[in-house]
Amino acid sequence: MFKNTEAFSSYSVDSIEEALRFYKDKLGLVVATTKEGLEITLDGRRLFLYQKPNHTPASFTVLNFVVNDIDAAVKELETVGVTLEKYDMNEMRADEKGIYRGSSTGNGPDIAWFTDPAGNILSVIQK
Repeated sequence: MFKNTEAFSSYSVDSIEEALRFYKDKLGLVVATTKEGLEITLDGRRLFLYQKPNHTPASFTVLNFVVNDIDAAVKELETVGVTLEKYDMNEMRADEKGIYRGSSTGNGPDIAWFTDPAGNILSVIQK
């Protein structure tokens, strides 16, 4: 029914101003401000962020950035002041850099998580 329709994803933040600074200035994304929120363009696809007064951060990863070199991506995130989440859950333990090395254990890809200013979980994931 919807396979030929235009679709986009969206999630809430608690401050459009903080989100704009983070996604545009820190992550270097193409961000347009609209009267309803922020429209982010990612490789020709749209993501929409809207401010919600009673915002609750997502408890799961809402956005994954696929990268060729996770170590370089993590270093660049740290350079702009982004702190990585260092999860330590059963067999999913991040290394000292904050990267879960799933490819070396056969348990998935190499991935590192971080949050936006509203607490939503994002990641860089090596393809």
